[in-house]
Amino acid sequence: MSLGKKSVLFIFLILVIDQMLKIWIKTHMQIGQEIHLFGNWGILHFIENNGMAFGMEMGGKPGKLILSVFRIVAIFGIGWFLSSLISKKSNLGLILAVSAIMAGAVGNVIDSAFYGMIFNEGFNHPSVLFPPEGGYSSFLHGRVVDMFYFPIINTHWPSWSPIKAGESFIFFRPVFNIADSAITCGVISIVLFQKRMFSDLS
Repeated sequence: MSLGKKSVLFIFLILVIDQMLKIWIKTHMQIGQEIHLFGNWGILHFIENNGMAFGMEMGGKPGKLILSVFRIVAIFGIGWFLSSLISKKSNLGLILAVSAIMAGAVGNVIDSAFYGMIFNEGFNHPSVLFPPEGGYSSFLHGRVVDMFYFPIINTHWPSWSPIKAGESFIFFRPVFNIADSAITCGVISIVLFQKRMFSDLS
């Protein structure tokens, strides 16, 4: 199998898993609902966000539109870079890492671009796909679906602490999805194995 086909297959698999899980979550859970997988340490916690990876936000509808457009531009940039790596027959690990980053970016753009148009609100009940009354928002203004929550440490700052004494402390707090994970794993792989990955490009 060629490098290009391996890249396309890897991107396709990540996107299918990402979107199938998001659609299942939206059509079977309402926003805020939880399913405990590993006690209180591993939870499916359904939330939606208007912003960036791991639930970070960017101000209001203008910010949402700017972020969506930036993501689309970034995808074209990543795609160009990935295509150049494949044409140069670069390290397979690098190609797959960049493919994972691209798949993650595309996965979250799909939510932003289309979910507002094809789902209704899911605050009091699971969302309906293609509801007769139409979706909850317009093109590029959909919310990104997040669901993985791993509060491995859930405690309080000690009373003697000079900062936030007695306040709640949770690690790991962000809620994320498959697309976020793909981006993170791709970036970490490049950082950790950059010498090996880029050796044939120097």
